[in-house]
Amino acid sequence: MFFVILLAQTVIGQKITGTVYDDTKTPLPGANVYVKGTSKGTTTDFDGKYEIEIDAKHQVLVFSFIGYKTKEVKVKGKTIVNVTLEQDSATLDEVVVVGMAESRMMKREHVVGYSIARIPQNTESYAAIKENDFKDVIKNPLSTFSVDVDKASYSNVRRYINNGGLPPADAVRIEEMINYFNYDYKAPKDDAPFSINTELSACPWNKDNLLLHVGLQGKKIPMDDLPPSNIVFLLDVSGSMNSPNKLPLLKSSLKLLLESLRPKDRVAIVVYAGSSGLVLPSTSCKDKKTIIEALEGLSAGGSTAGGEGLKLAYKIANENFIKKGNNRIVMATDGDFNVGLSSNSEMERLITEEREKGIAISVLGFGMGNYKDDKMEIIADKGNGNYAYIDNLLEARKVLVSEFGGTMYTIAKDVKFQLEFNPVHVSKYRLVGYENRLLNEEDFEDDTKDAGEIGAGHTVTALYEIIPSKNNSDKENRLRYQTSELTSQALESNDLITLKLRYKKPEKNKSLLIEQSVQNKPVAFTETSDNYRFSASVAEFGMLLRDSKYLGTATWKSAYMLAKDAKGSDEEGYRGEMIRLIKSAELLSSNKQE
Repeated sequence: MFFVILLAQTVIGQKITGTVYDDTKTPLPGANVYVKGTSKGTTTDFDGKYEIEIDAKHQVLVFSFIGYKTKEVKVKGKTIVNVTLEQDSATLDEVVVVGMAESRMMKREHVVGYSIARIPQNTESYAAIKENDFKDVIKNPLSTFSVDVDKASYSNVRRYINNGGLPPADAVRIEEMINYFNYDYKAPKDDAPFSINTELSACPWNKDNLLLHVGLQGKKIPMDDLPPSNIVFLLDVSGSMNSPNKLPLLKSSLKLLLESLRPKDRVAIVVYAGSSGLVLPSTSCKDKKTIIEALEGLSAGGSTAGGEGLKLAYKIANENFIKKGNNRIVMATDGDFNVGLSSNSEMERLITEEREKGIAISVLGFGMGNYKDDKMEIIADKGNGNYAYIDNLLEARKVLVSEFGGTMYTIAKDVKFQLEFNPVHVSKYRLVGYENRLLNEEDFEDDTKDAGEIGAGHTVTALYEIIPSKNNSDKENRLRYQTSELTSQALESNDLITLKLRYKKPEKNKSLLIEQSVQNKPVAFTETSDNYRFSASVAEFGMLLRDSKYLGTATWKSAYMLAKDAKGSDEEGYRGEMIRLIKSAELLSSNKQE
């Protein structure tokens, strides 16, 4: 009898649950938890919680996170194990691999903390970014740009830092980092698709300057009121997707998306590798089992005929087009197109033509090493869609479940900003980020000029650093052949700017105009909202990662303290995660300089 009981204890697992904290007692999402001596492991969720099963032979759990000391805990006889990890810069020299190198790690008893060689130079590609400079108001009174709701840059930056390295400067798009986070803006009134919110105070990285915060809040629409969807999954199953953080993560992510789809929605699956093919014809989401079985049957191999896949996906989307519905391709790839339609100009033409027919395309990026960020950004931007980078399943849940409406349903298209600065109060200004979204002055009123889209519930935030005018002598004309005279409205008004915004309703081609002024009435920095201070901390973080020439007094510590002060309720833990990333990036930066 004793032998039978002992055998049962060996075979039957014991469940351990708990929470992992950092040394400030803040829950630590994304921490690694392993059963020592096995390949069994998990990661903590956004609340720092985990659940794992042990057996009688393996009674030690190992906890680790980049930038923190690895900790082993004996758990025999326990069911709840809470752990606090201490920061340690030395651990940044050890990259903990979860899943990506599981087969290598299974061969070693001590799987966590296993020191591996740095990832060799890779073939990832990013579009070059020339940072926005200050503009003289007399010469450039108007600032015009397209909105950007893409968020890929932030999660990609997170991937770099969590893997023990700093991202290349061109991977850091500050506007996408700022817009990764949701802000507590007032809801739009009446039939307006969004509200406009502004705030003005001292610039935290240059106290002599002002920082203008402009935020849009998209209208939130209940799921039941959203139009039916005709979705085509366009999936890269080429050989470059053959790693656990690519195709397997892609499958898991799309299963999460299916949770949000309703019986009236439809899904088709197109794949591409050496050639493209239809894996699943358009199928009602009443039959999610069939869709999931089709996903599960996919495997990776071959070269990447991305162009042929795009053409077939558009063909299927057109054949199943829903009038007044959400017709959209969801492309999931590492962006490595190397066969067929591969030039950016060819892709742009195809996507632009189909966009005009009412078919949008959103892009989900996966993987590392050969990641082609520049191509994926072009596809989403030209295709009236959005672009997200999926580095883990928690990010997939954020993009495809929590922010489903914003990701999948457009409430306003071709949204453009134009700010006119009053030279009486503003000497120079600088738009923080949005370098690849700048428009010419005349593009603002040109309804044929493409711009960004806003999804249901989306927030969009932009920051301007402003050098105030000290006196009217700043505005003296310096040109020989022409003069510039200020209007009485400029001289007598306390307007800092006039803000104009153009947008189109999703089914319309003529834009509507919203206009409002912002007064030159900065509030004390201590009286600013969490929205204002947190967005400023993200900007500081991005400028530090880019080593911006406009850093001013910004430091890792100031960005950290500003973010920590403005964290707010942070129910889902995203802001707390960034605060930890700042600390990790600081340690990586100091190691790099040594």
